Order: sequence, then C-alpha cells, then structure tokens
Amino acid sequence: MPRTKTFDEQQALEKAMHTFWRKGYHATSMQDLVDAMGINRASLYDTFGGKKDLFDQAFELYRKTNAQGLQRFLEQQDSVRDGFRQLFAMAIAETQSEAGQKGCFVVNVTTELLPEDRSMEGVIRANKEGFTAVFHQFLQQGVASGELSADQDLEATANLFFTLYNGVKVVGKIPGQEKALLGAVEAALGALR
Repeated sequence: MPRTKTFDEQQALEKAMHTFWRKGYHATSMQDLVDAMGINRASLYDTFGGKKDLFDQAFELYRKTNAQGLQRFLEQQDSVRDGFRQLFAMAIAETQSEAGQKGCFVVNVTTELLPEDRSMEGVIRANKEGFTAVFHQFLQQGVASGELSADQDLEATANLFFTLYNGVKVVGKIPGQEKALLGAVEAALGALR
C-alpha cells in the first residue's frame, strides 16, 4: 500500500526554491534541502527526483511566480513612465533590504551556470523573451494612449529596460546603491519619448 504524503508539496518546493536562490545550485547540498524542506531524503527523491530535478522545478516556480507578478503589476499602471519608475523603485528598495540582497534567482542562475551548463540556456533565453515581451506590450500601451511616440523603437526599449532591471538586481546587492540606481533609472526613462 502506498504511503500518504505528510507534507505540502508546494510548500516544500517553495522552501527548496529559497534555498537554491540563497545558496546557489552548486553550494546547495541534498542535506541543505532536506533540512530546509522539512522532509526526509526518501520523500524528497520520491516526490521531486534528484537535486537537478528539484532545482528545475524550483526554478520554474520562481520564474512563473515572478512573471505573473510583473504582469499583474504592469496591468494596474495608468502611465508607462510612472509604471516603470515604480517597478524599478520597488526592485531597488527590495535589493537594498537585507532579505533582497540575494538578488534575482534568474540572474544568479545565469551567472552561476552559464555558459558551462548549456541545458539552462534555453530556460534563461525563454525568461528573457517572456520579460521583454511583457515590457514591449506595456510600451505598446503607451503608444496607443499617446504617452509615447509612435516612432519609439519598442523592441530596443524593452531590451533596455530588461537589461537595466537585471543590472539593478546585481548592483543592488551592494549596500548603499539606492541613489545611484534611481539615477540610472531616470536616465533610462529619458529614452522614452
């Protein structure tokens, strides 16, 4: 007779996600995961597979949650300029907090695993394409409303903001960068016309 699971899989996966995010893939041991998830090793393997399988699931959870949060936030904005300004201000404030200094999980994975782990290349590329598509759509709303010029290069601008957003997540790990980062954001917002 199969055993009944005595733990919440989603909660356990979230705990694994935070462990990988904080420590990185290579520095996270199976014991770290067992301890963080609060389940035994056999349950971990039975439910999630090995370390790489669990990492892939945790990383997908982060990417999905992050993308949904971005989409919801931008959908609530009336102004493209103010929406981007608020998005970046929140990202900067988050990275300058002690908890936020672990950065962006996607950026961390990119710098830790690429180019050596080519299996992650497609996932990282898909993440970039997804984010830039959301930014592009938001910029299109600005053109449609008349806030932005119809000759604005939306693809280049979406890529600029994606690059800046990821840069904020890296530089924001350095304490005391809020003023400099907010200045960089204002300079980038100057590209909107």
